[in-house]
Amino acid sequence: MFYWVVKAILGPFLRIVFRPWADGIDNVPREGPAIIASNHLSFSDHFFAPLPLPRKVVFLAKSEYFTGHGLKGLVSRAFFSGVGQIPVDRSGGAASERALRTGLRVLASGELLGIYPEGTRTPDGRLYRGKTGVARLALEGRAPVVPCAMIGGFEFQPPGKIRPRLRIRPGVRFGKPLDFSRYYGMEQDHVVLRAVTDEVMYAIMKLSGQEYVDQYAQRSKYGMPLGLGRAGSEPAVPPQSSTGRPPDA
Repeated sequence: MFYWVVKAILGPFLRIVFRPWADGIDNVPREGPAIIASNHLSFSDHFFAPLPLPRKVVFLAKSEYFTGHGLKGLVSRAFFSGVGQIPVDRSGGAASERALRTGLRVLASGELLGIYPEGTRTPDGRLYRGKTGVARLALEGRAPVVPCAMIGGFEFQPPGKIRPRLRIRPGVRFGKPLDFSRYYGMEQDHVVLRAVTDEVMYAIMKLSGQEYVDQYAQRSKYGMPLGLGRAGSEPAVPPQSSTGRPPDA
């Protein structure tokens, strides 16, 4: 209930002040479980991605939003809980498995699950390699994946900046749902998980127009070596359409 109260109050303000735009809303299923897989440009994505949708979107959010102290921590915790965010520990290992199970419960209840496959915000506006959690959720949860591209968010609210640039109109673009039913029952196959993830990232790249970097964003943030990844490439495994054929370029 609090989700809709917050949206009813905050929504008109966001629309009037920031003039966000949206495209492809009809591509989001009106009922049943589905995954909204989005690039992650800025903190404002939490507001503008679900804003135009008539359904509640439950996002997996970093646990730091829920563990702050004092008044600021209390407000942050109340707000993110109220707008449907679920805290997840991003430290890897058992924590990652718990996050996956949390997402599967959301899908099992027939809700929309929001996820950022890159695992963190882009450090430079480019699109980075996706983590395979989105593939496991799609296959184990047997849910379609709706690719989502946030547009202009990096310029709207650059890293480290609190005040947004009002001259930038942030936008969101939803693509057609990706059906991975041909891979159901193969969620333990790492090659399949990487192929599914790269297909999702390819769809996001085509929607957003971002340059793709075949490296995890977290590594780039901390200045770790590029390794085998390369900038300006496309997702490493050739993506396929839901029919099994390579998508049109």
